[in-house]
Amino acid sequence: MKSQSGSRKCFALVTETYAPQVNGVANTLGHLCRGLLQRGHRIQLIRPAQPGEHSGTRHAADFLERRVNGMAIPRYRDLQWGLPAGNRLQALWKSQRPDAIYLATEGPLGWSALRVARKMGIPVISGFQTHFQQYADHYGVGLLQQPIMAYLRWFHNRTQLTLTACPTQQKELMRAGLDNLVLLGRGVDCEQFHPRHRDTGLRQHWQAEESDLVLLHVGRLAAEKNLAQLVSAWQQVRAAADNPQRLRLVVVGDGPMRPELQRQLPEAVFTGWLNWEELAMAYASADIFVFPSVVETFGNVVTEAMASGLAVNAFNSAAAHQHIRERFSGCLAPVGDAKQFVSNLQWLIADAEGRRSVRIHARHRACQLDWGPVIDRFEGYLSRAASGTAEAGKPTSATDRGLRPGSSKPRG
Repeated sequence: MKSQSGSRKCFALVTETYAPQVNGVANTLGHLCRGLLQRGHRIQLIRPAQPGEHSGTRHAADFLERRVNGMAIPRYRDLQWGLPAGNRLQALWKSQRPDAIYLATEGPLGWSALRVARKMGIPVISGFQTHFQQYADHYGVGLLQQPIMAYLRWFHNRTQLTLTACPTQQKELMRAGLDNLVLLGRGVDCEQFHPRHRDTGLRQHWQAEESDLVLLHVGRLAAEKNLAQLVSAWQQVRAAADNPQRLRLVVVGDGPMRPELQRQLPEAVFTGWLNWEELAMAYASADIFVFPSVVETFGNVVTEAMASGLAVNAFNSAAAHQHIRERFSGCLAPVGDAKQFVSNLQWLIADAEGRRSVRIHARHRACQLDWGPVIDRFEGYLSRAASGTAEAGKPTSATDRGLRPGSSKPRG
């Protein structure tokens, strides 16, 4: 596959998380990185060494991976923040100067990369991947919400572009004072996540017969994910069910709330984190995806569930807002409307034909979300930044701005 820009370039990608970690940021960066390599570009990946890894450099053809020192993120002990690495980055970029830099995260590593890039005059763009400012209240540091947002605004407004995941996020960041916002979007691998991965043996392991309904949740088990709503919805639908024994709940993921959730949901199966193959099988072996989170920048798990042929029950935000049509390809409740969230879930459980139709249309919609156009946009943003043209920092189309063609208002 050839580069759209027609010329081979070197791009540096700086991130706090990457494979083999299983999360939305790592998954997105993996697709973007592989896509740029397939288009003939050279890549420098700078990331913190994760637990069990050592800092250092790994070369493979056009791919250079530089692992720097890290430290555990408070309350996220399984993730590492990259420590500031200005001297190492400056030495690397003096010997192998990239044409442009992409900052995927805003931690100490990203901050030091931004400082070095600006000092050396290397074009830099950024991505807004996580709503850290919204997490403050959930961790007892609500007073830090405004300072965190001020830092994020300062950080992103010193890059040429900030790439956003969906139009609703773009609107929120615009109101918060971020400039030069453009839409990157997200794709989903509909071969990796596919209904054919349904496994009778796995359902039996969950003690679910073929006629039973398996409700699935996938994500980090942490306060900011609105998991009290998952507990409440499950308890209500079981209490109202004619035969609650034919309902099963499977929770994939881990985090600080797992012990409390296991106490509140003694009937549920908790799997911990799964690798990508196991995760694909878990999606396809379930029937309904229950997703109560309202703090996602996108929510890759929503489109992964849709690709796997699940009926998604979610609040009307982020990926669900963008890709689900109410009671056609999923169910959407207004953000904060817990009663409607439960009502939608009860409808999916009770109406077998409606659920079947939703699952078919969900899969169909997901199959339209190929990673190719996302990678094309990403390559274009980096290439225009590298070119130093006057248009590098400006949206060039309605899609870039998060607008429908012919519309003057952002979607969402």
